[in-house]
Amino acid sequence: MKVLIWGGEARYRADLPHAVQSLPLELVFCPREQPLESMFPQHADTVFLFVDAIAPVDDALMDRMPGLRLIHSEGVAYNAIDLDAARRRSIFVCNNKGCNAAPTAEMAVMLMLMSLRFGIPGDRAVREGRQIRFKEGVMASGGPELGEHTVGLVGFGDIAQAVARRLRPFGCSLFYYAPHRRPPEVEAGFGISYLPLEALFARCDLISLHCAVTHETRGMVDAALLERVRPGTILINTARGDLLDNLAVRQALIEGRLGGAGFDVLSPEPTPADHPLVDLPPEVRDRVVYAPHLGGITSASFRRSHAWMWDSVRAMLEGGRPNNVVNGL
Repeated sequence: MKVLIWGGEARYRADLPHAVQSLPLELVFCPREQPLESMFPQHADTVFLFVDAIAPVDDALMDRMPGLRLIHSEGVAYNAIDLDAARRRSIFVCNNKGCNAAPTAEMAVMLMLMSLRFGIPGDRAVREGRQIRFKEGVMASGGPELGEHTVGLVGFGDIAQAVARRLRPFGCSLFYYAPHRRPPEVEAGFGISYLPLEALFARCDLISLHCAVTHETRGMVDAALLERVRPGTILINTARGDLLDNLAVRQALIEGRLGGAGFDVLSPEPTPADHPLVDLPPEVRDRVVYAPHLGGITSASFRRSHAWMWDSVRAMLEGGRPNNVVNGL
């Protein structure tokens, strides 16, 4: 049976479990920068499709693979896959829920610290010979500590929970919003309290996004929500760029309602240099920290995700059900 992998061949082969090599599988690779459509009709007999977490797989593409039984995201996201089209065809869509929770949580905390502790302008000051002048400026104005902040987590899945665990030793006050409130014993275990979304934006001075992109959440951080924040609030996004109204966030940064931001994700990707949250006025640029969507990218997270993907293939070959089905089959 054919496995079509839309991603880096070297990465997949490096994490290929020994047990998989004995399975009756033909592996075909399509580089991520190459359109998947270019693989057809010669690979129309694909049974298992592995894709990057943000790779689009639509109804027309599924039509090219009449025998397709599984679409597996390499990561946690799957919002670019047409779930309804897959369900109509009885194609399982799966993700690797939890595989990158630890490293993405590390990235979120790093962006918080970089945003609060002058990571970008401080680095530049030292490189440009302005170390003492910059230090004296911070001493005069006062530098914040992470533990002094009231942190609001939007979403409370695997990654947000991993962030909460890492923040507790700092002494932050922790709040969260999720569509479904967790039981009291879960909240107590994390030392966190629930707030409705609007109240969380009004109360917290450091807000970190950890929710999926849905019809309800796309563009949720908009002008109306940002009107509620305290002046100087820090916004962190390691989830998905589509959660932001880019122009509204840009304006909030320019006006100072957002005192800073840390972005591991932006929309669209690839992100152009003239993106409204990248091409910022000079007085704003140093208050924004970027990472090129590396939050979940570690050797350990790839080992976990690839092992789980091959486990799903093996389960289906044996007549079983794959792991982490997300399209209701």
